[in-house]
Amino acid sequence: MAVAIGGLAGAYFGGELGKSLDKADRAYMRRNTQDGLEYSKTGTTTSWKNPDSGNSGTITPKQTYRKADGQHCREFEQTVYVDGREEAATGRACREPDGTWKIVG
Repeated sequence: MAVAIGGLAGAYFGGELGKSLDKADRAYMRRNTQDGLEYSKTGTTTSWKNPDSGNSGTITPKQTYRKADGQHCREFEQTVYVDGREEAATGRACREPDGTWKIVG
């Protein structure tokens, strides 16, 4: 799971706020991202919060589809909040054969 979604903060939140996420923040975000992509209905927002740093975020799956090769994918919106500031991004993830979700764009 860490490998599949681990680059999310760097890839999507590479600005000042994304760089402010610590290791624990990233772990909360990875867990919420995996669970949100796997279990949430389209349009349903799930959230995470690190009680130590106060940083938080959300993910909302926007569309689910199947590629021509049969792989399941989801488009999503994700937001992080650091010290009251917000940074949002959109992306796409596909389910790997081992059941994890990998960011593909």
